[in-house]
Amino acid sequence: PYYPSEAGIVAIVLRAWAGGRFYEGDLHAHAMALPPLLRPAREEVKAPRAQNRYGVVPSGFVSGYAAERVCAAAGKRLCSPDEWKKACRGEEDRKFPYGDKYQQGVCNVHSYYHPATTLHGNAAIGHLDPRLNLVTHGGKTLLRKTGATPACASHWGDDAIYDMVGNLDEWLDDNKGSFSGGFYARSTKNGCSSKIKGHPRRYLDYSLGVRCCLAARPQ
Repeated sequence: PYYPSEAGIVAIVLRAWAGGRFYEGDLHAHAMALPPLLRPAREEVKAPRAQNRYGVVPSGFVSGYAAERVCAAAGKRLCSPDEWKKACRGEEDRKFPYGDKYQQGVCNVHSYYHPATTLHGNAAIGHLDPRLNLVTHGGKTLLRKTGATPACASHWGDDAIYDMVGNLDEWLDDNKGSFSGGFYARSTKNGCSSKIKGHPRRYLDYSLGVRCCLAARPQ
């Protein structure tokens, strides 16, 4: 989950950070190793497919193009902005998955700690560093496992959708190159209305993930 699925981009990331990590941040940052790569750097992930899984580290470093492909491989597609927002607001149509007023800490967003500040001394640089989603505070990683923030749930009857606000931003089916949700260190209190525009589909960094949609089946 700490590397892109595209082999060429993985090779670029490794070249950049195999040595570059020793030139930014303090000695503790220099000592932090890169996460293990579970395949050869130049080997593509074979037929990557989006999955709903509880209790796993969600995959960052997802480009808009990769997001489209993994949703299609799962028989789904990227959500339209309206679909995504409706799913986030739940059947009670609330501004946040849990209610209409922002509450700090209920969703994994608006953290006071930024991983790039920890590793590089600057929140605006080094966003391809594969170590970023391994940064911890208080013994816990800033990026949480799926479903690890149970109150951050958009309810639909007896079911719920988790982590639509916080954890990772999620690509939308939008020709403006947009994503929603707000990742764990994004300073937003806009809940289900949080949206970033203007990124080309080829863009990726540690904070970008994916969620897929499927048209409702006729009853």
